[in-house]
Amino acid sequence: MEETITYPQVRTCPYRPPHGYTELTAQGPLHRVELYDGKLGWVVTRYEEARALLSDPRLSAKRTNPNFPLISSRGAAVRSQPPAFIGMDPPEHGYYRRMTIPEFTVKRMNELRPRIEEIAERAAEQLRAAGPPADLVANYAVPIPSLVICEVLGVPYSDHEFFEDASRRMIRSAAEEEVVAARTELVEYLDSLVDAAIKNPRPGLISRLANGELARGELPRDHLTGIAILLLVAGHETTANVITLGTLMLLEHPDQLAAFRADPSVVPGVVEELLRYTSVADTTGVRVATADIDIAGRHIRAGEGVLIPNGPANFDPAMFPEPEEFDIHRDSRKHNTFGYGVHQCLGQNLARLELQIALPLLFERFPTLRLGTPTTELRPRRGDTIQGVDELMVTW
Repeated sequence: MEETITYPQVRTCPYRPPHGYTELTAQGPLHRVELYDGKLGWVVTRYEEARALLSDPRLSAKRTNPNFPLISSRGAAVRSQPPAFIGMDPPEHGYYRRMTIPEFTVKRMNELRPRIEEIAERAAEQLRAAGPPADLVANYAVPIPSLVICEVLGVPYSDHEFFEDASRRMIRSAAEEEVVAARTELVEYLDSLVDAAIKNPRPGLISRLANGELARGELPRDHLTGIAILLLVAGHETTANVITLGTLMLLEHPDQLAAFRADPSVVPGVVEELLRYTSVADTTGVRVATADIDIAGRHIRAGEGVLIPNGPANFDPAMFPEPEEFDIHRDSRKHNTFGYGVHQCLGQNLARLELQIALPLLFERFPTLRLGTPTTELRPRRGDTIQGVDELMVTW
C-alpha cells in the first residue's frame, strides 16, 4: 500500500521550501496526502505535471465547491465568505479579474517606478534611523510594499498598522474565530473606504471600481471588498517576505552578493532566482478535480483535491539543474512562484518591480550590511500560507 504523507510539509529552513519535497520529487510526480481534517488528496511534486494541471480546465479553483480541499482550519473559517476571483473559475474568474488589470500592466508599472524608488529611499532612511542594529522586516521590507499597495488601491497609509495587523492575524492565526474576526475587521474597514470613495472619489482601484462597475451594477459590493482584501493582503505580505528572505540569502552567499553589487544588469535575474528559491507562497495552488484525470500513470478521481505547491516544481532538477544551489546567473524566469495558467498572479509585475528596486538600493545604502542575528537562531514562520520570518535583525 502506498504511504500517505501529511500536507502541508513543515519548513525547517527560513528561506527554502520543506526538504521533504526533495525525496518525493525523486520518487514521482504525484503522491497521496492526508489533510488536517483527515481527507485525502494528491500533491504534485514535479514541474511538468504541475504546469499541466495548473492549466487543466478539469481542475477547479472554486472554493465554494463542497469537495474543495482545505489545508488548515483557516480555510474552513472563511469558506462561507464571498471569494475574490482567485477562488472562482472561468468565465466568472476572468470577468472580475479583468476589472483589476489596468492597475497592474507593464505600462502602469513604468509610471509607478519613480514613486516606488522614492518610497524605497524613505524606507532606507527609516531603517538607518532605527539602528544599528535594526529590524529589516519592520523598517524596510514591510513599509515598501505596504505603502505601494496602499497607493495602488487608494487605502490611506496612515491606517497601515491596523491592516497589517489584521492581515497577519487572518493568514497566520490557528484559531478559526480569530481568522473570522480579522477578516470581518478588514471587510468593515474596506467597506467604509468604498462609502468614502463614492462621496469623494480619489485615485486608486477601490474608488475606480466603486464609481464605475459598482455604480453601474456590474460588481456586487461584497465582491469589491473581497477583491480589495485579496490585493491588500497579498500585495504587501508576499513581497515583504521575499525582500526579507532575499536579503538573508544574499548575505549568506557573499560571492553571489559581490556579483550582484558589481553588475546592475544581473538584478532582474537575481530577483527571479530569489523568487524561485524562496517560494514564499508555496501552498497557493489548491484545486479540486471536476472530472477524472489520468496523468503520469496516476488516476485522479472527480471530487478529489489536488495540491500543487510551487516549491517542489521550483526545485525539480529536470527543470532547474542542481536546484539546491542558489545561482544568480541561472535562468529562473520559468519558475512557478507566481503560479501558471488563468490564475497566474495578477500582481507579478508589481512584485518584480518592487524587488528590483528595494534589494539593490538596500545594499547600495548599506554597503557593510550584515546579519545581526545568527542564521542558526532564525526559525521559519510556522504556518501554511505565506512563508518568511517575523524579524530579521541587521547591522552595518
